[in-house]
Parts: sequence; structure tokens; C-alpha cells
Amino acid sequence: MLSQIRTRLQSWWQQTPLPAAAATPNFQKWHVFDQDQWVSFASDEATQLGIKHQWAGSFRLVSWNVNADAPLPKSRMSALLRAIETTGAADVVFLQEVSREGLTALLEDSWTQQNWYISDVDASAYGTQKFISITLVSKLWLATEGILLGAIWRVALPSRFGRDALCCDLILNSQSKHTSGKGSTRVRLVNVHLDSLPINPSMRPRQVSIGASYLRAAGRGIIAGDFNCILPEDDDLVSSNGLTDAWGELHPDDPGHTWGVYGEQSFPPNRLDKVALLNLHPSAMRILQTSEMRFCSGETSADAAERGLNAHFSDHLGLWCDISWAEDRPQQER
Repeated sequence: MLSQIRTRLQSWWQQTPLPAAAATPNFQKWHVFDQDQWVSFASDEATQLGIKHQWAGSFRLVSWNVNADAPLPKSRMSALLRAIETTGAADVVFLQEVSREGLTALLEDSWTQQNWYISDVDASAYGTQKFISITLVSKLWLATEGILLGAIWRVALPSRFGRDALCCDLILNSQSKHTSGKGSTRVRLVNVHLDSLPINPSMRPRQVSIGASYLRAAGRGIIAGDFNCILPEDDDLVSSNGLTDAWGELHPDDPGHTWGVYGEQSFPPNRLDKVALLNLHPSAMRILQTSEMRFCSGETSADAAERGLNAHFSDHLGLWCDISWAEDRPQQER
């Protein structure tokens, strides 16, 4: 009872709709690079531009598990960022398995500093875990489209591995005269790394159910990341929660493997990474390849750095997905 009361108070204070039976969320700050350092800011300070009403819109999401267990995390993070940068037009980036060293590389990267708002800039979210998920949102996209960054928070999931869901809201049309009686358009983003391994009973159904409840509280949104779909029953994780599997809708005859494609693992290839949507529409989706690179000296903590190492910069392939939204225009506006 106390937990539910606390959640309702936080929902009111943050002006953020939350599920009635939600676990207590841990709200945090967004961060931006300003005057040679990362600083936090309140969500309503994300942009001072006038908010314009749009009856339809779209954005590109990139999701990638960066493989925290691989050697040379800084070089690998740099390579992964360059792969995302060259795709162009990414508006939201979900990263999973970001180690402390990987986060340092992410924060020191000039492209990140110049172009992105970021969820975390220190180790406070790690706790006893060796990696976390990180969300980035494009500064240019928000400024161009007149979008506000809403609240950002983490929800601890029932998990054998200490996993959580990193949630945030994008607010459109919050100051438009046309929204009277309708409210603003809220798109909720949920970045997940579900429990690993084929362990029964699986925690993944409950984890996706919790994420879906957060989307329903907002009215529309995305759950994306590493779903770790290993067991046969994992095939229904998305549909059983009333969500749309973006890859399955756009590429029904393509298995879309995102892990194990290089034959380096002892298990067969699988589609571990997914984008699941509620009241949003996927218009295009592709897989991002990991290039094989030669990592040389610079990260002296690993002997392999000194002799050179040929490897892919992640054991997962990435995904990009173009996602659109629309709302009904009031009768007088048609």
C-alpha cells in the first residue's frame, strides 16, 4: 500500500502517468554536454522553442547490445558509435550492456557530446552490476520537431541478474492551442535487457508484462533492446502483451538473426533483439552489421591490445527501425 501511494505521488510530482500497480520508479536526470562537461537539466529545460502541433510524425530508433564481456571496451564502443553515426538520421539510441569503461568512452566521444542528450554520466545506476542500459536522444531532432524530453526513470524488474527497464517520455504538442481537451502527445520509450539464459521458470514473461503496463499507462510507446528470446515460449512474449513485433510485421519471412551469425558461439543463430510497439507503426527496419576490426595498442589493460586483435566489436548485431505515430485531428481542424 505504501509503495502504491509513493508511486502515485511520484506520478503526480513528475507529471508522468504510471501503472497503478507499478513498482516504485527511480527517477533520474537527463544530461547534456555544456561548457566542456556533462551537466544535468530539468526535462522542461530541454528546449525553449515553441512547441508546434503535428498530427503525424516519425523517428528512427537504433538499438544495440554492445557486449560488456568483450576485451577493449573503449575501442569497441568507439567502433560501434561510428557504425551508428554512418547510418545517419538516428533520433533515439538504446544501448545495452554498457560497462563502466564503455560509458567512459561514450561520454568522451565528441560525436556524443555534440549531438545527444544522455541518460547517465556516472556509475550511480550500476549498483553491483557490471553493466547498464543507456538511452540517447538527438538534440537536433528535438530542436527541429519541437519535442520536450519528459521524465526519465528506472524500474527494477523481477530478475535473477539485477536487470531493470530504463524508461523515458517524449512530449509533443505540449503547448499547442489545438491540444485543449486532448492533452499532449506522449511517446514512451522503454530500453530493456531481459534476463539471460534458458532458465526455468523464466522471468522474461513478467518483465515484458511490466514494460507493457508502462506503455499502456502512456497510451503509446516502444519496448526495445535485448529480449534474450531463447526458450520456445519466448516467441509469444510480444504478442501476448498486445504489442506489435516490428520485425515480424515488416519481414515475416526473414528470421532476422541478431546473434550468433558469425559462428563464434556454441548456440545456433537467433533473433535475440526486438522492437515492440504499442499504438505506433513500423515503416522500415534493418539489421546493422558489426565490422571485423583490428584493435591495436591504446588500451594497455589487455595483452591483446599490444599484439593486435581481429574481432567484431559486438557479438550482437544492431537494429534500426523507423517508427511513426499519428493521432486523430479534431473535426474543426480537418
